[in-house]
This record gives sequence, C-alpha cells and structure tokens, in this order.
Amino acid sequence: MPECESRLSSALAVWSSQASCLVRATSIADKLSVPLLAAGEPESLRSCFPFLLHVDEKGVALRQGKSEIAVDFTSGANHHRRLHGGGRGQSVARAIGLKSGNIVPSVLDCTAGLARDAFVLASLGCSIQLCERSPLVHLLLQDGLLRASASEDIAVRAIVYRMQLLSLDAREHMAVLADHARPDVIYLDPMFPEKRKSAAVKKDMAAFHTLVGADEDADALLPLALNVARYRVVVKRPRHAPHLDNCKPDLVIAGESTRFDIYPLRSMGATSCDKRQD
Repeated sequence: MPECESRLSSALAVWSSQASCLVRATSIADKLSVPLLAAGEPESLRSCFPFLLHVDEKGVALRQGKSEIAVDFTSGANHHRRLHGGGRGQSVARAIGLKSGNIVPSVLDCTAGLARDAFVLASLGCSIQLCERSPLVHLLLQDGLLRASASEDIAVRAIVYRMQLLSLDAREHMAVLADHARPDVIYLDPMFPEKRKSAAVKKDMAAFHTLVGADEDADALLPLALNVARYRVVVKRPRHAPHLDNCKPDLVIAGESTRFDIYPLRSMGATSCDKRQD
C-alpha cells in the first residue's frame, strides 16, 4: 500500500510523553516509517503533524487535535455494547447466523478495522480471525487486544482469546486457506469513499479515511469470499450504498444507517457449526 505509506509519513508522527516508553515508541515509528517525537519536544513541533500516535504506559492512541482514538475493549462503547447491546438479537449477530440455540459459526473478518463488530461476535462465542492490512490500524487493534488480554475481567480475557489478529491482506489469506481451515462465515465491512456530507461518518472513521484511505479494491473481496466461506458471506454497507461488486444479496437486514447484505451458500444447521459450550 505505497499510497497509504506516503500519506502516513506526511501526516503522522509518533510521540511519547514518557521517557519510559521511548523504546516502544521508537519501534513503532520504525515499523510505520514515520517521524519520532520524544518527550520534551516543543509543542510547536508536534503541531506540524495533523495526527500524533501517542505512546504511554496506558497504551497507544491516535490523536487529532483534542480527539483521541484508542481501541478499548474493557470500558466505553465496547463494554456497554457487550453488556447492553442486545446479545444475539443484534443485527450483526442475526446476519452471521447466530440464532437462539447453540449454533456458533466460525468467522473470518476480512476488514477488521477497530473490531467493534468482531468483539460483539466473540462475546457471543464465535471464534474469529481478523485480517487487517493497514499497519496503523493493525497497531491500534493489537494494542487494544493486548491490554484486554491482561484485563482483570475474566470475561473480557475469554472474549479476546477467541480473536486472532493477522497482519495481512485478506485476499492473500483467503487464497491460501486449506479446505479444513475455511471459516463458516466471512464478514466484510470495507471502508468506502465518502461522497456526501450527510453520510454522518464518525470522527474515528473520518480519521481513518484521511490516513488509510478507502478500500477502493473492496469489490475484489466478494468473489473470493463466496468461494471460501462454508455457509455464508455477510457484507456490512451504508444503508444507501451500492451492493459490493454489484452483486445483489439474497437477504438484507437493514438498520437506520447501515445494512447487512447476506449471501447464503448452504443451510447452517446445528450439526454444521461448532456447538456452544456454556
């Protein structure tokens, strides 16, 4: 992703406000090929960069002005959604086939992002592989998973244990999957080019659009996914966006701002997927 790397190097710097975190900050700056600003650097120098990746003992966070983006599975929106989001009644759970009962499909999330939906599915018992090709997004997500795996909350530790993060392009991953490793469900939620101000992009997603860019090649994911998934492919889209790869789904679950396009391949029965062990 040369264009993405160029965008990062001109807009982003890594900054550590604590000397004790300098080694980690240096490693991150080298990995992303962006400048490093150590503790004590003047604020005027930091203001030269629209985005700062701040590293301290709490973890890694992407800052833009007063806004901050960090992946946190132990509190905030993810925590609230896990406890009060509606469980298997949520649209994403229904879309992948989590019906009442003991059907628990394995899932390959080809566009991990901040893994909000993946965390919901993992909290409902699904084992999930997450592909993320953006080094920046992968770094933020990896940091969130590491902190969650050390949480005092046993339930959170159990959830992230079911989430396996991969730093690669999902197309490459699907191309080499052995038959026995094929997931029951493939989930696609690509970032798309924003064409209307009314699309109401959240601030964190807007930041990702600026630094990472849209998934212009997202259409190529659907044919691959349809060949690899055992039982269905689910695509999350803005409610009024065109179908991915101009392929009309068999089923749609629509919400106020988003919809789930569902491409069933074969019936998903209790004998076809893992059975939940409670």
